[in-house]
Amino acid sequence: MSEQKAVEGAIEEPGAKGVTERVSEGVTEEREQAAGAAVGAEAGVEAGVGQEPVPPATRATRASRPLRGALRWAAALAVFAVFGASTAYGVTRLERTDVPGLATVPDGRWDYPQLVRPPLPEGRPAPFASSNKATAHYADLRALVLPAPRGATADKTLAVSHGWVRTGTFLDEYPLKDDRELLDGVFRDRGLRHIAARGWTTPDGTRTRIYLLQFDTGLVAGEVQQEEFAGYDHAPRTLRGAPSTELDGQFPDSWQLPNVTHYAYDEPRPYGAEQVRQAYLLAGDVIGLVVQSRKGGAHAVPFQQTVALQAELLG
Repeated sequence: MSEQKAVEGAIEEPGAKGVTERVSEGVTEEREQAAGAAVGAEAGVEAGVGQEPVPPATRATRASRPLRGALRWAAALAVFAVFGASTAYGVTRLERTDVPGLATVPDGRWDYPQLVRPPLPEGRPAPFASSNKATAHYADLRALVLPAPRGATADKTLAVSHGWVRTGTFLDEYPLKDDRELLDGVFRDRGLRHIAARGWTTPDGTRTRIYLLQFDTGLVAGEVQQEEFAGYDHAPRTLRGAPSTELDGQFPDSWQLPNVTHYAYDEPRPYGAEQVRQAYLLAGDVIGLVVQSRKGGAHAVPFQQTVALQAELLG
């Protein structure tokens, strides 16, 4: 309705201006009446017999032609504006998969909640700040463990209530007694501070376990990682359910973060009751272990996604 009033106002102003022009030119009152009769005849009103159009009326009609053209353009632009606005609103109301060219094909990724790094204690730097010579994580380590995706069931054996686990819980991931005893001694000698952990099982049966081991400095953690957990073509320590491993060649190189190093390994075929995937992370003073296992085969996409997100939290 406001658009209609605006258009009507635009029509009224040029009409008044035309009358002013005619008066200023000294046109007689009789000619103005004759002009009015001629205009009335155009609108379908009888103006009397024998009357002819007078020049002022002709001049006014010619002057109104540019105005009518401008009004037609204004009306057309208004229609296109309304149409464009309604189209944009319609696109915003559509689901992403309903818009051609924006559809995302499901690739097996899990629905993780939004990641938020925990706050740093007052006066403490970020782990990779130039002033942090020890590359230490001063935030609560338990808050740096990746949260479970939506729909997953928590693993109560990994102390979800308080987030800390005993060293023995982590060592239980290794079936060989020699490995457990060796790592236990290394942790004591290198001053392992504590271990934060979380685990869950998704509806498809994939079981995930994440451990974060924190040492005094990044230098110590790096030495332990290189000596005990880094292998060129296979994992140096055997995990339960994975008697053999090989380097995971499917892991995207683009997911490597500047301050976090990962070593990902896969269990090749033929595997037993479950396929086990594992990855070790090194981020400053923290060594991380991500393990996923599933009967019939552990999918690569959620494993890579989990490792990448955990690395992002640590970085």
